[in-house]
Amino acid sequence: MDLVLDPPRGVAPILLGMTLDEALAAVPQARGEPRVPRRPSRNSATASWTLDHVGVQALVEDGTQVTAIELWWPGQDRVSSTRVLLDGDAVFTTPAQELFARAAGRGWRVDTSQPEYPVIPGVSLGFTRQTSQEVARDAEGLPRRVTSVLVGAKDYYDYRYE
Repeated sequence: MDLVLDPPRGVAPILLGMTLDEALAAVPQARGEPRVPRRPSRNSATASWTLDHVGVQALVEDGTQVTAIELWWPGQDRVSSTRVLLDGDAVFTTPAQELFARAAGRGWRVDTSQPEYPVIPGVSLGFTRQTSQEVARDAEGLPRRVTSVLVGAKDYYDYRYE
């Protein structure tokens, strides 16, 4: 199964702007049983499930609509037939530097000023390059591959540039 990132619209079949109930209904049961949504406050909620070891979260951060979708690397020594793709690049198996170079080649600005949390503003993608697991690391001590990717609205990372 392929999960194709479609920034800043979402990750099909989950689209930004859906209600949490719509997002839960969009994921067929055969693709992973959603965990009970956590609703820490009236205006925020999270629904989480796993698709063949790839973690998926739909986030409602302020209001009633999904504002971000985050996907998590399956983890060390876990094999998954689910691929997370960005314009054909496998996000969790392509080396991070190569992934970011290809994104820059598409004309996207890649901000690595926070090396553990690089972002592509405006598109809007955020990555994590942090893990407690023993994995191959680059010269800066960062995991060679990203460990999560978040798709948000086009202005999702604007707060970093205010």
